[in-house]
Amino acid sequence: MIRVYAGLALWYLVLSLVTFGVYWWDKRAARLGQWRVRERTLHGLALLGGWPGAWLARHLLRHKSRKPSFQAVFWFTVLANLLLPVALWWARWE
Repeated sequence: MIRVYAGLALWYLVLSLVTFGVYWWDKRAARLGQWRVRERTLHGLALLGGWPGAWLARHLLRHKSRKPSFQAVFWFTVLANLLLPVALWWARWE
């Protein structure tokens, strides 16, 4: 089970770095008036495990932090990700 959690932690770390980079790219594109990353893509990355990187980018880059509809979906992705380890732990005892 330790390997599962270690693998999950590595997955979250890598995806968080990628997600932070995508947020940075989108913030840069917004400032320069260039092609933007779809919100669906940003949410998908967060849902797949990149939410810590997304959270950090939202605060450090001040990107996508004022739009209520975006924030609602973002926090749903965080909740979904926090419930995954709990579900894995719970399944272990069933």
